[in-house]
Amino acid sequence: MASRRHGREQALQALYSIQVGHRDPGDALTEIVGDRADPDHRTFVRDLVLGTLDYATQADQAFQPLLEGWTLERLPTIDRLLLEMGTFELRCRPDTPSAVVINEAVELAKKFSTEESNRFVNGILNAVAKQTTNS
Repeated sequence: MASRRHGREQALQALYSIQVGHRDPGDALTEIVGDRADPDHRTFVRDLVLGTLDYATQADQAFQPLLEGWTLERLPTIDRLLLEMGTFELRCRPDTPSAVVINEAVELAKKFSTEESNRFVNGILNAVAKQTTNS
C-alpha cells in the first residue's frame, strides 16, 4: 500500500496538472495515480484533489490575509497549491493531525518548490492551524 506522503505528492501533481495544464480532474487523476493502485490509495488521492479544488476559494480567503506583502497572483503555483491543499486538510479533515498536514506540505515544498518555500508554507499553515483551533 502506498504511503499517505506518496498520496499527497500525487495529489499535488494532479492539482498542478489541472491548474497549469488545464486538465480535467478525472483525467489527471487517472494519469497520475493509475488504475492499478490500491483502492484506498486512489480514494485518498481523489478525495484530496477534489476536496482541495472544491475548497480552494475558502482556503484562499483563509490564508490570503497572512501573506504579508504577497498576493495570491504572485505566489509560485506550487506554493499556492500546497497552501490550498494544506488548508483543506486542516479545516476539513480533522482526523489528520495538524502537525502531519504541515510537515507533509513542508516536505513537498522542499521537493518541488523554491529554496525559501518550505519556511513560507510552514509559517502560513501554522497560522491557519492556529486560526482553525481558535474558531
